[in-house]
Amino acid sequence: MSPVKSLKNSFSELKKLQSLVIIAMLLALRVVLGIFANPTLALFGNAVKISGAFLPIAVAGAMFGPIPALLVGALGDVISFLLAPTGTYFPGFTISGALTGLIYGFFLYKNKITLPRVITAWTVNALTVETFLAAYWLFLLYSGGMGRSYNAWLLSRLISEGIKCVPEILIIYGAGRLICTAEKKMAK
Repeated sequence: MSPVKSLKNSFSELKKLQSLVIIAMLLALRVVLGIFANPTLALFGNAVKISGAFLPIAVAGAMFGPIPALLVGALGDVISFLLAPTGTYFPGFTISGALTGLIYGFFLYKNKITLPRVITAWTVNALTVETFLAAYWLFLLYSGGMGRSYNAWLLSRLISEGIKCVPEILIIYGAGRLICTAEKKMAK
């Protein structure tokens, strides 16, 4: 499906009450996972944040497309901050959440959930949003007086994403397969 058609179709999902209810539940799940399910592990001298907040965004993308997933990603970040602030609000991470929703929506919406498709979506998101863009946001936020270069943040993010790749891909794939099964049963 073309990106323009995908945007148009996903926007029309917002007009259905059943879709809005499920999107709201996914948003609530994104907030809960973003606040409570995000331990930080120290691996290889790198702080790796393990969070399940990506899953509701990916599920919204697969079920409803890029626009609802964008909303789950962006609003999830803002609401998480309002409910449990961890410093000063930074809009860069809201942009990252929105872009994550767009990426998963474009790759997974109205497509068969296959492992290669999930790997491609995850890789595009991991490289563009979670690595390069996140390193830039962290550089802007923390490197003013710390002297840590963008490349140092980039290396840190690459290690983090490398550690999380297999579990996150398998979780998205498994959830996607469950969604396909549930949608088939609901259509009968």
